[in-house]
Amino acid sequence: MEVTRKNFKSQLSTIAESIENASFISIDTEFTGLTSGLPGHGTNALDSPADRYNKLRSNAMDFLIVQFGMCTFQYLPAEKKHKVQAYNFYVFPHTTSRHVPDIRFLCQSSSIDFLVSNGFDFNKLFKEGIPYLSPAAEQKLRETIVSKHKVSDAFCSPPFTSPTGVLDSSIAKGPVIIPKENESFINDICQSIEDFLDTNSLEMDLDPCNAFLRKITYQTLKTKYKTGIHLETKTKENKQRYIVVSKIASEEQALQKEADKYTAELEELEDAVGFSKVIRMISQSGKLVIGHNMLLDVMHTLRHFCSPLPHSYEEFKSLSSCVFPRLCDTKLMASIQPFRDIIFNSTLGDMHTILQSKPFRKPAIVIPEDFPQYNTCNERLHEAGYDAYITGLCFIGLANYLGTFQTPDKLYIAPSSPILEPFVNKVYVYKMLDIPYMNLAGSDLCPNRDHVFHVTFPKEWRYQDLLNTFSAISLVQIYWVKETSAFVALPKKNIPSSTVIQSAHVKNSCASVTTYKDYIHHKNATNTSQENLLKRKQAFSGKRQLNAKASPFRPKRSITPIPEEQENGEESGDQVDKASPGDQTITAPPGSGEASLMPPGKDFGEPFLKKRKLTNQNADNASALAKNNVSEEVNNKNDNEVNNKNDNEVNNKVDNKVNIEANKEVKDQDIAGPLYEDIGEPINTEKDQKTETEHGLKSSKLFEEPAKW
Repeated sequence: MEVTRKNFKSQLSTIAESIENASFISIDTEFTGLTSGLPGHGTNALDSPADRYNKLRSNAMDFLIVQFGMCTFQYLPAEKKHKVQAYNFYVFPHTTSRHVPDIRFLCQSSSIDFLVSNGFDFNKLFKEGIPYLSPAAEQKLRETIVSKHKVSDAFCSPPFTSPTGVLDSSIAKGPVIIPKENESFINDICQSIEDFLDTNSLEMDLDPCNAFLRKITYQTLKTKYKTGIHLETKTKENKQRYIVVSKIASEEQALQKEADKYTAELEELEDAVGFSKVIRMISQSGKLVIGHNMLLDVMHTLRHFCSPLPHSYEEFKSLSSCVFPRLCDTKLMASIQPFRDIIFNSTLGDMHTILQSKPFRKPAIVIPEDFPQYNTCNERLHEAGYDAYITGLCFIGLANYLGTFQTPDKLYIAPSSPILEPFVNKVYVYKMLDIPYMNLAGSDLCPNRDHVFHVTFPKEWRYQDLLNTFSAISLVQIYWVKETSAFVALPKKNIPSSTVIQSAHVKNSCASVTTYKDYIHHKNATNTSQENLLKRKQAFSGKRQLNAKASPFRPKRSITPIPEEQENGEESGDQVDKASPGDQTITAPPGSGEASLMPPGKDFGEPFLKKRKLTNQNADNASALAKNNVSEEVNNKNDNEVNNKNDNEVNNKVDNKVNIEANKEVKDQDIAGPLYEDIGEPINTEKDQKTETEHGLKSSKLFEEPAKW
């Protein structure tokens, strides 16, 4: 079923019912690009899972999801079939309100060309795409609506007349002086209102105009017509904003108009949340979510519909497990045992073809009439809904094949079956040498990399130069990190590292070779040392950075926004700026001529603060206290000079040490590369093998050791 902005609201209940009744859910997404090509962020076969996550987060998350496919599979025991309901959502972040984030995104020409060649309708995307909001954006917009109507209520009762007539002086600063060039515009508006009041019409639309003209229109009409009319700003389809004038008989009717407007804006907010509701339904269902090569699908889904991706890899794993408690990747299943030897191609279309023949069984399905009757003979690959449908069929074939390893054979394997647990919450990672997946619910694999060396070399070097450097040892595999560094992997792990390093140095002294273990250790030590030194320097200096956003450095708006349409980003460009609660106070000692940001009580000592606090006290007491303070300052003068001298010496030492480490970091920059975290074991431990036996598996070859993958 194709779902766009036009039918999303009417189909939402059907979507919710499909998710609730599903045995499992398969998903797929289409993006505007895959990689932004930033230097230093290219993937490497020797990345750790944390390295790969950080590279993808930095290099691939500026693209947009333009199509989201979801297919629900409900197993019908009586018929021994799956009821299939496929949905193809067009999603696009429309700016339904000025408070909704105006999303900026990247496009990759090859990806756009690929989508067009597969029949993607971009006109439908931009015009009928379903909007969405993250929970944070939704909460911010909701608070803005509530705050705006609180201000509007204050203006409605009693009506705004003048600065002295406002109940709360913080709400407005008073009328704006109407420029001479706009006086004729306002006079024409007033005349049209007079004519409108003499007619039987209940509403009148004023011509669209900019924010400032609407501002002075509101001000003039509310001052001149204290009762009898109600003003409201609306937006046309072409985004032009205009004022609607309505006749009202009483103040109660005006309040009811505002209440109706408030309700309508909350309904618009619900529409703006849009497709995010579907993701929340999937998350709250707790159902097994199936994907094919789904790492990017998961990352983009979390970023666009849930939360910004965290910098920490472990926090990402926690976020993913929170939103999607159970995931399964069919590409990973096909890439490891017991499927690897019989599925020679794990791309989605080819894998589906293989699963239609023996030793696999073709799944029996039934599709309701209201849903697309996808025909696998007429492939529609790279339409997200169809890809989700094929992914679900592949999962059924793979899961049911595992049933043949049990005694007796099982024709149907439920998504909650323990036999599937070795594959759950593990997603495939492409082009990784010895770590085939990320474990989102536990520790990652930690393979032995004693045969790997990190090499730095001149920029002019090429592939053959590296081969010649290690030619005395053996033929090696090279994995480039950047122009001046690479990882080199030997085919055997039994060659002593000292022999390799010495041989490479003799062959070419321009290359610097270190073991993989030493490279990681040095990198971690350098990062830790630098962080500690910076912390020590900050502790000695006690200085704080100047907050340029604090209120003394930002201009204030002189024109009060219209309460009925208080919005960010008006055409006039005016903005209301408020100092944040955490803004620092600027203080300065007398005669210093400079301002600095210091915590209260610590800037110039207690004596100085006490002098400031005593300005309104009795003059005699203040004078006596001031004399005591001056006496204390004179007595402690010598001690302060000594302490200041010692502090300066300590600061100079710390600064010198930081500079030395910074120079060292520049010198060693060439050996900076991806980190690898030693956090995990392969999934097939002895305990796992014991568990497989307990579940009635016939063959011990069901899950081979990682060394055999």
